[in-house]
Amino acid sequence: MQRARSLVAFVLLALSSSFASAFDPSPLQDFCVAIKDPKDVFVNGKFCRDPMLATANDFSFSGLNIPGNTSNKVGSNVTLVNVDKIPGLNTLGISLARIDFAPYGGLNPPHTHPRATEILVVLEGTLYVGFVTSNPNRLITKFLNAGDVFVFPVGLIHFQFNIGQTNAVAISGLSSQNPGVITIANAVFGSNPPINLDVLTKAFQVDKNVVNYLQKQFWVNNH
Repeated sequence: MQRARSLVAFVLLALSSSFASAFDPSPLQDFCVAIKDPKDVFVNGKFCRDPMLATANDFSFSGLNIPGNTSNKVGSNVTLVNVDKIPGLNTLGISLARIDFAPYGGLNPPHTHPRATEILVVLEGTLYVGFVTSNPNRLITKFLNAGDVFVFPVGLIHFQFNIGQTNAVAISGLSSQNPGVITIANAVFGSNPPINLDVLTKAFQVDKNVVNYLQKQFWVNNH
């Protein structure tokens, strides 16, 4: 009986150890549909080059010192440096972005990064930033000046707004080689094809004419 108990305990320990060490890799794009034919392959991420063929250019990017064009409806521009810009970022789980804001009113609209936490440092100007938690949707905000740092947890809706009278600049680090971005207004009212009018009318509790008006707007992509 004692041997049986010991065996059961050993099996349970082995199973718990196996479950603790087993995991699925984090997705590096929106989805990855399984296929049976290996000839038509799209990997989760990028294929790897032979390390002996790598050069310094695979690990560098130039131009982040150049201000982005903020002459759009939202008054901001995001210059993303991800694995598409620096191939050496592949598998390293990190990327970078420069965000430029026009004087008072420059906005990086409410959006989410489905695959990354973001840490932002203000280089110039004054920003009002914040994020919204999951239900019950608590808003957490702060005013940031040059040198201040703020973190936006992965997947949560967040924004940055220039409240100063001059241009503002920030640098963000993101915990994915391909963080992705979903700008809320663009996704809800500017999807292709459009979301059914009845769905949005009921979800937002507004008249159909309001939703129809919003769906007809040109939603700016500041990336």
